[in-house]
Amino acid sequence: MNILLIGSGGREHALAWSLSASPLCDKLFIAPGNPGTAQHGENVALDVTDHAAIIAFCGANAVDLVMVGPEAPLVAGLVDDLKAAGFKAFGPSRFAAQLEGSKAFTKDLCAEFGIPTAAYRRFTDPLNAKAYIRDTGAPIVVKADGLAAGKGVVVAMSLEEAEAAIDMMFGGGLGEAGAEVVIEAFLEGEEASFFALCDGATAIPFGTAQDHKRAFDGDKGPNTGGMGAYSPAPILTADLQERVMREIIAPTLKGMEARGMPYTGILYAGLMLTKDGPQLIEYNARFGDPETQVLLPRLKSDLVTALLAACDGVLNTISLRWSEEAALTIVMAAKGYPGAFEKGSEIRDIDQAEALENVIVFHAGTKQDGTRILANGGRVLNVTALGHTIAEAQSRAYEAVSKIDWPEGFCRSDIGWREASREWS
Repeated sequence: MNILLIGSGGREHALAWSLSASPLCDKLFIAPGNPGTAQHGENVALDVTDHAAIIAFCGANAVDLVMVGPEAPLVAGLVDDLKAAGFKAFGPSRFAAQLEGSKAFTKDLCAEFGIPTAAYRRFTDPLNAKAYIRDTGAPIVVKADGLAAGKGVVVAMSLEEAEAAIDMMFGGGLGEAGAEVVIEAFLEGEEASFFALCDGATAIPFGTAQDHKRAFDGDKGPNTGGMGAYSPAPILTADLQERVMREIIAPTLKGMEARGMPYTGILYAGLMLTKDGPQLIEYNARFGDPETQVLLPRLKSDLVTALLAACDGVLNTISLRWSEEAALTIVMAAKGYPGAFEKGSEIRDIDQAEALENVIVFHAGTKQDGTRILANGGRVLNVTALGHTIAEAQSRAYEAVSKIDWPEGFCRSDIGWREASREWS
């Protein structure tokens, strides 16, 4: 079958790597892709916001399945338009994608269907929002309602920080995403990520991970799109995973179905593991980045078969097999990220990193210039390694990073520190 993958980041390179390995995949197109995805299929210069052009391409190239990677096309209704044109597409509808596209929508759904999450209030006026935080106190969490490329959440440890976040969001710092804010109670615990594959009525687990949001070692510095991740997340024990499915994923699917917007696709639950049990921090309506780069190398089942089962509403007929090995990925970013950074510096010796056993380098923000690979974004490479333990995968991944010659880049030196230290103790 012919498959079209939408997106251009590290997540999409990992997806392209996995999709192209399927015996069901005859031809893989990636729009627009990157130099890494070009190793596994054909990059095509499509504007992912031009739904008519994507539909025309699918018709001209006999595309049998479209896999939508990023959140923005999902929230914009690309899956709806593809299905209306007669094409099979993996991902939620525009209405269902509100689980990521609107934090207020998700919090209201949680309140209605008894899904454990932090207490919250919604605000469209900065004065009322500030009055609420003064009454409530800090620490407190301020979130922009809409999509903000990972920059819409501020965990404020002081009232001054919370008020500054409110001013920034209502002042247009995040565009339309900050027209409404959600203010939440601060949850104490450890964060983890849980993934479920959904077909509207059935959900099956699709792995666990923990990522590292802060830019610098010791979980310091500004929030980013993610500086690294590992899978599985041992802190999410079998009992906890069963509880997440029962208390969070299942009622979400039932609630969405009750609202007339059944959820099909990957459901990515960001969790806080508190003393009272797992609570939902937020949902993403797609595979995570960089979590996909550690989930898929551990997946032993055929990804295309799983995606088709979700699209066709028959997830109750399949099961997934996973490797017992651990995977860890390190994000190499341009110096200055997540602030201002320069593009165009050359990255050398990626092949030397990939020559190491059980190492894969996924491209994120790169571009090809003849035989040269140039940095073309903030998060640029994902250096991924497998090992029998998190600590072994960590050691192998950092050895691979040391082979790459890119003075203009940086990475954290402690990805996986929490779990590696637990393994060593």
